[in-house]
Amino acid sequence: MIRIHLSRLMGENKEKIVDLLRATGLSRNTVTSLYRETSTRIDLDTLNAICRHYGCGVGELLEYTADDESAVALK
Repeated sequence: MIRIHLSRLMGENKEKIVDLLRATGLSRNTVTSLYRETSTRIDLDTLNAICRHYGCGVGELLEYTADDESAVALK
């Protein structure tokens, strides 16, 4: 499972969704789906815009954690 830490980054920077929209030019639907972790695909330009805005790396925005099914399949 991929975790998206956009809500944490926004909280740390005391920003609202509208602030990120204005700064990056991303669409509200894109940012909202990332914020709520409901997105199933992320465009590289989107990742670039968010990482540039927060001065972070992709690893600070995205995190991989093993699903229960994946952990069982690996054993």
